[in-house]
Amino acid sequence: MLKAIVLAWLLLFIGDFLSTFLYHVPEHIFGSLHLKTHHSGNKDFRHYAVLALNLDVLLDGVLGVIPYVVVGIFLWQFSPIGVICGLLLGQLHVWWRHTTALGWQTPKWLDFICRFLFITTPERHWLHHEKTSVGYGDIFTVFEKPAKAWQSWLRLIRLHSQRI
Repeated sequence: MLKAIVLAWLLLFIGDFLSTFLYHVPEHIFGSLHLKTHHSGNKDFRHYAVLALNLDVLLDGVLGVIPYVVVGIFLWQFSPIGVICGLLLGQLHVWWRHTTALGWQTPKWLDFICRFLFITTPERHWLHHEKTSVGYGDIFTVFEKPAKAWQSWLRLIRLHSQRI
């Protein structure tokens, strides 16, 4: 049981790291798919987060989840139950972090626990919807500062490549 819990956490942590640094931040700098599906001002997030059948939204979700699946494939040999639990917890967190649009308010006791464990709350994730340069780390807030540094570095690369 302990092995499954550790592997579920590893899947989420490594998957969030890879998704943040290989997809999410680069997409903010070089792409447009994530920006138009996740940060558009005229979006109904109730529909977007749970019920959307828009192919762009689904593609953005699939591209964001690929790192978790790759990590899951590697970890499967150690604990299939841990991988399944990690992927399920990851999906539940996706749904939960979009509940702000439904009027959800994280209870103070849960907010305290999430801050202690560096877990992104719906309110923290909503900041990312409003300001695309804050709130990185879809599951773990510990990635925010390194993601901002990565974002700055990628902006420099983009600016440099536009001059050439």
